[in-house]
Amino acid sequence: MAEELKNQNQINIELSEEIAEGEYANLAMIAHSSGEFVIDFIRLMPGLPKAKVKSRIVITPEHAKRLLAALADNIQKFESSFGEIKPANEAPSFPMNFGGTVGEAKVLIINELKF
Repeated sequence: MAEELKNQNQINIELSEEIAEGEYANLAMIAHSSGEFVIDFIRLMPGLPKAKVKSRIVITPEHAKRLLAALADNIQKFESSFGEIKPANEAPSFPMNFGGTVGEAKVLIINELKF
């Protein structure tokens, strides 16, 4: 009975070879409206005036909060295994006109992040 219930709650997740390779991003821009959060993962190359969005993820506010909790949990586990993550002191030096008036935008500098 317990095994049958456990099998009902399983989800088979397909991961294509292309997606499994990941995408490098070192900048994330986050915007929101009343109904969704938009997270753009961007590759910003030093010395180049143009950056390319490598992936855009659109999620509900509830899922954004779950993502925040999952990241916090994973960061805590990472730091207990490998030590404290020390943030870089550099701030972005590019124009910020992302998001318009329907929500707010937040820039997050990410170093060596693979998706």
